[in-house]
Amino acid sequence: VDCGCRDKMQAWIPSLSGFVKGKSDYGGVEFWHSAERSGWLTKQGDFIKTWRRRWFVLKGGKIFWFLNDCVTQESVPRGVIDVNKCLSIKGAEDTINKPFAFEISTQNDSMYFIAESEKEKEDWINSVGRAIVKHSRSLLEHDRGDYTTA
Repeated sequence: VDCGCRDKMQAWIPSLSGFVKGKSDYGGVEFWHSAERSGWLTKQGDFIKTWRRRWFVLKGGKIFWFLNDCVTQESVPRGVIDVNKCLSIKGAEDTINKPFAFEISTQNDSMYFIAESEKEKEDWINSVGRAIVKHSRSLLEHDRGDYTTA
């Protein structure tokens, strides 16, 4: 579906550790349709620490974000979080003193988000939490070798 808009972006995507930097690293995820979850969240910039509203898409073990909600096959994400690098997701209202806030942590960094309501915050925490468990389990199953043979 072409909704008449295209995300414009620099050749690189700002990222925290655990974030993907190039289009070839999207893992074949077709982020432009059938999202597991999508919606508006406000996130803090990686370099300039201002809060900006972005459209987020959770699909296939990755969280993508875009400037707007008109996501097409040609859209270029502003950033991507690889869920299998996430250690936790939890509420963060007290940490950053903002309502409906939550935090996603990787081994090296934390990223903060603000939902538009308590229900949206809880829905994102639950959806991403399920994805973390699902993708960490699939990694364990993939990496588990057969130790019964020499």
